[in-house]
Amino acid sequence: MRIGELAEITGASVRSLRYYEQQGLLQSERSGGGQREYATEAVERVQLIRCYLRSGLPTRVIAELMPCLHSGTTTAAQRELLTVERERIAAQIAELTELSERMDWMIDQAERRAEPAEGKAEPAEDAAA
Repeated sequence: MRIGELAEITGASVRSLRYYEQQGLLQSERSGGGQREYATEAVERVQLIRCYLRSGLPTRVIAELMPCLHSGTTTAAQRELLTVERERIAAQIAELTELSERMDWMIDQAERRAEPAEGKAEPAEDAAA
């Protein structure tokens, strides 16, 4: 598949795909006209790269880990890197969980103090009193 099709399927920009290739994260073949051609497996690889990037892994680390995915084996250095990154992500999750809980509290407090919604009448006070 061509680069535009891969970009459309994965949601990655063409520029990002070229960058992934430059960083050694993605491989392509060249057509007779010099256009990039990607294998079907590139879709899953790009999705994985994007997932790793969203989690905060730099492309340098992703490049070090990619060989494990193909071989199913790891070196001691790769296992150490995986452990460090897992711990970093676990700490990030804990921070986000705490932030989410604080936001829940803030929402609860705001709802308790909320003004009535527009268009809703306040209960009328007893006029006979």
